[in-house]
Amino acid sequence: MNEKWQEIGDRVYVRRHRSYDLNTGLVVGDDGHCLVLDTRSSHREAADLVEAVRTIASGPWTVVNSHAHFDHCFGNALFRPAEIWGHLRCAEEMERDGERQRAILAERSPERREEFEEVTIVPPDCTFTSAASLDIGGRMVHLRYFGLGHSSNDVVVQVPDAGVVFAGDLVEEGAPPAFGDSYPLDWPGTLAAMLREMPEPVVVPGHGAVVDRAYAVAQQAELALVADLARRAHAEGLRDLITRFPYPEEASREAIGRAFLQLDA
Repeated sequence: MNEKWQEIGDRVYVRRHRSYDLNTGLVVGDDGHCLVLDTRSSHREAADLVEAVRTIASGPWTVVNSHAHFDHCFGNALFRPAEIWGHLRCAEEMERDGERQRAILAERSPERREEFEEVTIVPPDCTFTSAASLDIGGRMVHLRYFGLGHSSNDVVVQVPDAGVVFAGDLVEEGAPPAFGDSYPLDWPGTLAAMLREMPEPVVVPGHGAVVDRAYAVAQQAELALVADLARRAHAEGLRDLITRFPYPEEASREAIGRAFLQLDA
């Protein structure tokens, strides 16, 4: 447990992990009650996170999953019997796809097979479709769903009294956005809606360093360019358009493939 908490607002913390360069969030209320955002990719990683949370907050916790990808939610079981919040589709996708995600992980990382096989997949039990507000020790924390983006179920966590927004994987830092399960045609509008409705100056991406609004605005513009170029490529053929994408070719081709699935539907 070498990663340290960084306080980015009044009793609002982020812990950036070497594993998957993942950020977890912590919001602490007046009575030690806390909100934990995302639980990491396995029970072993979650146990490390539990120990880290207890260095900051001793009260009960509420958990939020930003979305249904394994690196954000496979540690859920270790935070029971707490409430686990997420978008309705987060729970549905974990039920439907959790075992498939586990099998892929075990195949891709055989050195961690035992670690992934011991995971008990626990979907959120408190779900919503548009918005929810949680009282965390006297502090109101707002959960919002703005639309399709990095996944079908990205949840944004707003801590207005601290000027912080946890954007989940709608915003990425340190690497191109991950398009493998994405909706590239919708993502720019979803992120624009978040920026329009949440004015907080501190933005925590799902992975990478904490950023400001200017960074998120610039990434929204990049995603809008990706959507525009993908539509053009679908109509005109790829030709030289691939060189105009703002991300490396591998990420761009992944975005194009996902966009074409949307356009062909």
